[in-house]
Amino acid sequence: MEEKETCPAQALLKMLSGKWKPEIFRLAMDHPLRFSSLLRDIPGANKQSLAVALKELEETGLLEKTTIKIKPLHIEYYLTERGRSLIPVLQQLEHLG
Repeated sequence: MEEKETCPAQALLKMLSGKWKPEIFRLAMDHPLRFSSLLRDIPGANKQSLAVALKELEETGLLEKTTIKIKPLHIEYYLTERGRSLIPVLQQLEHLG
C-alpha cells in the first residue's frame, strides 16, 4: 500500500533518488541512451548499479526501454511523456544550483 506524500515534490525526489538516476535522467534529456554508452559516460558506474537504476526509472514511468531490431540488435532508453514533462522542473533546479 502506497503512502501519500505530504509534499508534492517528495514523490519526484523519491523517483530520482538513488545511485546514477539523476545522471541517467540528465543524459536522457539530450538523446536516447544505450547501456554501453552509459558505462562510458558515467565515471565510476558499473553494470549492476546501472541496470538497477534503469529498471527503477522504467518502473516509475520516466524511461521507456525499446529494442531496436536492426543488426546488431540493441536496446535504447527514451524519456517517456511523463519524463519529458519533468525537464523544465529539472532545468530550473540546475539554474538554482
